Amino acid sequence: MSAEAPASPPQPRPASRLARLVDVRPGEGPALAWSWAYIFALLASYYVLRPIRDQMGVAGGLENLPWLFLATLVGMLALNLPFAWLVKRLPRARFVPLTYRFFILNILIFAGLIAFAEGETAVWVGRTFFVWLSIFNLFVVSIFWATVVDVFSTEQGKRLFGFIAAGATLGAICGSAVTATLARDVPTWALLIAAAVLLEAAVFAMRGLARLIGRLHEVPQDSRAGDVIGGDVLAGIRRTFASPYLLNIALFLALFSVTATFLYFEQAAVAKNNFSSRGAQTAFFANVDLAVNTLTLGVQLFLTGRITKWLGVGVTLALLPAASIIGFAALALSPTVASVVLIYVLRRAGNFAIARPVREVLFTVVPREDRYKAKSFIDTVVYRLGDQVGAWSYTGLAALGFGGHAAAVVAVPLSAAWLLNALWLGRAQVRRQAAMTADDSSAPMSTRAI
Repeated sequence: MSAEAPASPPQPRPASRLARLVDVRPGEGPALAWSWAYIFALLASYYVLRPIRDQMGVAGGLENLPWLFLATLVGMLALNLPFAWLVKRLPRARFVPLTYRFFILNILIFAGLIAFAEGETAVWVGRTFFVWLSIFNLFVVSIFWATVVDVFSTEQGKRLFGFIAAGATLGAICGSAVTATLARDVPTWALLIAAAVLLEAAVFAMRGLARLIGRLHEVPQDSRAGDVIGGDVLAGIRRTFASPYLLNIALFLALFSVTATFLYFEQAAVAKNNFSSRGAQTAFFANVDLAVNTLTLGVQLFLTGRITKWLGVGVTLALLPAASIIGFAALALSPTVASVVLIYVLRRAGNFAIARPVREVLFTVVPREDRYKAKSFIDTVVYRLGDQVGAWSYTGLAALGFGGHAAAVVAVPLSAAWLLNALWLGRAQVRRQAAMTADDSSAPMSTRAI
């Protein structure tokens, strides 16, 4: 009888399609899926509304844009205090849905106003909507990332935040595509109703994520959904200015915002000068958003996590300011319509695909109170303050007879300072993470400013 053939060695199971895209560990899949659903619905809602806002900003006159940015900054300051009060008094499972539903009510009110307003009243409704949506988008996205940072550890954030951000991009693509397709044929108020429904879906997904928080392996003990964060209402402002680390995060965002506003004004001028009808302008803005988000999605799915792993937080953060130096220098030399749109698309894609998810990793090494209060202040008020500096600087240059060429020249040294700031933040994040690792992992982080 012939000898029995030796058993073949066990073959490794092929990696799942998800594992090929992201380094997801056991127990993280459901939370990752709810995070995706949460940010998908949130960004789909916003990107249904964004082209409508941009068209209304153009319709109100480019000369009024700086005043709209000023009103947005005032609104951010006014809204931060009641939000900080909610964070102080209520657990996350309550103050997050309350905040989103406040915005849903606002959307429904605007739908009614837009449906019936005419003439000069419609112009003022459009200006108010521009300001409101500029507040809305920063608040709702900041709350999402604060929640996710509160759930995942630094190590998990480096692996997963880029992939989670891809859910945001997919939602943005869908929202942009809906508006680009329907803007000419569907009344604006109907698009607002669709955005409200999507925002309620985000609330549902947030609750699904909250139910899974306790099952994650590396969730800090002080991040439970039922815990009230406490503190005082002004802590976000005070702690931002007391901490060199938080202050440099604020500087990073401010420099991004100033330079982004230069490009936004150039894009608005392109739409104003090249498209005559309201529907065509809205479709142009939607198609630019669609291009940004399609490019962003590819980078997020295949490159963001790998780039962060290879280069580290600091160098990865520095990629966008480095690219901005090159882009603004090119724009200064050749200020054409094609160059404005190309640089605008590439810079926004670089922000969403790389800079934004990596910037959120910076907040995984701060106390929990700072993740909501200081982060909200930085993501909203500081961001819009940067808008103000950019808007009035651009307007001042125009008043002196200079245009986008001068703004691009000014943006080059600003981007260089931004690059140095990014490298400093990367080193500081590593030091703080090392200090956290050295401490007892079961002890809550001190709430003192560092």
